Amino acid sequence: MFTGIIEQVGRIARTEDHSGHLTVTIQPARMWPELHLGESIAVGGACLTVTSWDAAGFTVDLSRETLAKTAPHWGEGAHVNLERAMTAGARFGGHIVSGHVDGVAEVRRVDAQPGAYTMTLRAPPHLARYLVPKGSVTADGVSLTVVDVGGPAGSRADLRADEFTLWLVPHTLEVTTLHTWTPGTRVNLEADQLAKYVERLLAFGGSKGQRAGGSKKDPLRPLDSSTLDGAQP
Repeated sequence: MFTGIIEQVGRIARTEDHSGHLTVTIQPARMWPELHLGESIAVGGACLTVTSWDAAGFTVDLSRETLAKTAPHWGEGAHVNLERAMTAGARFGGHIVSGHVDGVAEVRRVDAQPGAYTMTLRAPPHLARYLVPKGSVTADGVSLTVVDVGGPAGSRADLRADEFTLWLVPHTLEVTTLHTWTPGTRVNLEADQLAKYVERLLAFGGSKGQRAGGSKKDPLRPLDSSTLDGAQP
């Protein structure tokens, strides 16, 4: 689990293409002295497992599924945002981030303003419904606040239903790769976990007043195990 607060930026030093996966060696700006084999690191927003490490950097493996579902950040020389998994006693500065990329968004517009950037992104259609003004979204591993969205929930007629805007402060631009975004840049997007859980719960009878574990006659009463198929009297 992560928070979307980037610790540092790393450079992809080497890639090795295997038959079923890609091995990537990453050199952080400063190597963590206490890194452990098998721990999770969010690389560009994707949760990956450390398979080896030394004083200069660490390696991770990317499956074909990961390569197909994420933005093309994996070339040698590319820079990626890095965050180690959160600890129980750490400050929760961002929001709940799993590191499971939901889709790839595209940067549509970049408006440089004094002290900040306003960026417009286009989300995959299946993710647009999770975006709300003042809600959270993860882009390339960075926890960000949505400023506005298109469609009925938004207040800007110039935005499509699948578009949303972000306002990036100088510190975020300085310590992440987001200052390199230009129109056409593709970025990893992870929707808010809470929104996805609510949608899943509603899909199981929430719209009919049913609750998980209940019944049609009394949705608040837990199911008795004796009523289940195959149960013995």
